[in-house]
Amino acid sequence: MKSDSHSIRVHGITSARSGLQLSFLLLVVLFLSACKPEAKVAGGSDPAGVYALVSVNGNQVPANVSHDGTALQVRSGSFTIDADGTCSTTTVFVPPTGTEVKREVSATYTKEGSKLTMKWQGAGTTTGTVASNTFTMDNEGMVFVYRK
Repeated sequence: MKSDSHSIRVHGITSARSGLQLSFLLLVVLFLSACKPEAKVAGGSDPAGVYALVSVNGNQVPANVSHDGTALQVRSGSFTIDADGTCSTTTVFVPPTGTEVKREVSATYTKEGSKLTMKWQGAGTTTGTVASNTFTMDNEGMVFVYRK
């Protein structure tokens, strides 16, 4: 989407700046899984499994959050860690436009002691923490907690 040729109507005001801010926010949210998660896995434990998103910033999902001054609702999400060294995440959210968005991202990961390092397709590298049945990530200052 070319932000210079599109504007977005937010609360009755058409603004190219709001469109640019929303585009940036959507990019950040769409790549939530590729932004600085931290992980700890007990030395010999197997982190493989499907984890459901339970909270964002301490608020139970669905959670209303603000990122860079733009409010959105995170409705649901999951994080899947496979034993073959791959993982993926799915997040469903609603930006100010009101249209629900579902974003899926895949990665390969390596396990070093208690840490998982994930290399995301089309994005960067992150780490995450798994403790017991909980996976926790800090993405751009927003804390996401998933449970098996």
